[in-house]
Amino acid sequence: VNPAAFAALGAYMFFLILAGFPINFLTLYVTIEHKKLRTPLNYILLNLAVADLFMVFGGFTTTMYTSMHGYFVLGRLGCNLEGFFATLGGEIGLWSLVVLAIERWIVVCKPISNFRFGENHAIMGVALTWIMACSCAVPPLVGWSRYIPEGMQCSCGVDYYTRAEGFNNESFVIYMFIVHFSIPFTVIFFCYGRLLCAVKEAAAAQQESETTQRAEREVTRMVVIMVIAFLVSWLPYASVAWYIFTHQGSEFGPLFMTLPA
Repeated sequence: VNPAAFAALGAYMFFLILAGFPINFLTLYVTIEHKKLRTPLNYILLNLAVADLFMVFGGFTTTMYTSMHGYFVLGRLGCNLEGFFATLGGEIGLWSLVVLAIERWIVVCKPISNFRFGENHAIMGVALTWIMACSCAVPPLVGWSRYIPEGMQCSCGVDYYTRAEGFNNESFVIYMFIVHFSIPFTVIFFCYGRLLCAVKEAAAAQQESETTQRAEREVTRMVVIMVIAFLVSWLPYASVAWYIFTHQGSEFGPLFMTLPA
């Protein structure tokens, strides 16, 4: 690998740290300082900020450091820790988007009559994100798959490109693709699709209302942005991981395996 690639990787990680830390730290700080912001519907946004901070400290910082050396220099324990925290943060973020979609669907579309979204429901949503994230990040630590240096060998992730004996990588990759990509995408697509339909129905009932039409445009834009953001964040990594997994024995360059992540 060209040394310039390691420099570019380190610079990109530094940019992500500069962009990610202040925004997410301020989100937590401002919410803690101002009680009126601590509403149940904001809990999942705080959870998303925590997930991003996990990525900053558990993933970006470590990758920036190792890229300066040209390989992962922190050993097996460091690889497990970096892989765990980066995966945990990413998965909490993923499932936070799922819970956010479900919460908006329930609040706006009211599929459950006389349902009032409260603090207990918000806490359950946050708990779900952590349970699902742990169900993805913990197994490689206990023998179902494993964390190994990936791509340019400066960061660690789930082993999706070998079929090492005793780790059952094949079943874990299939589990990941179904439970931690296909299902979240389906739920997000369904919830925001129903939300969009509900707003369009309301707009059709009040065609002359400028406020309703403006709300419809805002919701439509929000739905498109959320779905595209999910696909941009996860589709490249999931697609490349699945392609490599299904083409065992083929040659893949380190840059090919690094870019999607």
